[in-house]
Amino acid sequence: MATEAEFDAFLTDLARGIPAWHRDALCAEYPHVEFFVDRGEATEPAKAICARCLVRDDCLAYALTERIAHGVWGGLSERERRRLREAAETPDTRERAA
Repeated sequence: MATEAEFDAFLTDLARGIPAWHRDALCAEYPHVEFFVDRGEATEPAKAICARCLVRDDCLAYALTERIAHGVWGGLSERERRRLREAAETPDTRERAA
């Protein structure tokens, strides 16, 4: 059962639009690891943390739904998420997006 402070923090996050799964994201425990790298820089350190994260699927789903373009989310880089979205699109949905 959550403490009163934890519940208050949850409500604050909810009011600010922060997804509930975000509180359990392992990346928050690694402030020294860069999850928003510049083009050409290594994403492996961030991806290694994502690989062990319990909310990885929620994180990836959020990034795909919100079409987040930068950073490592759910263990995938911007390019990998873009390819995943493109592979999931049918010719019909591509025509509507254009």
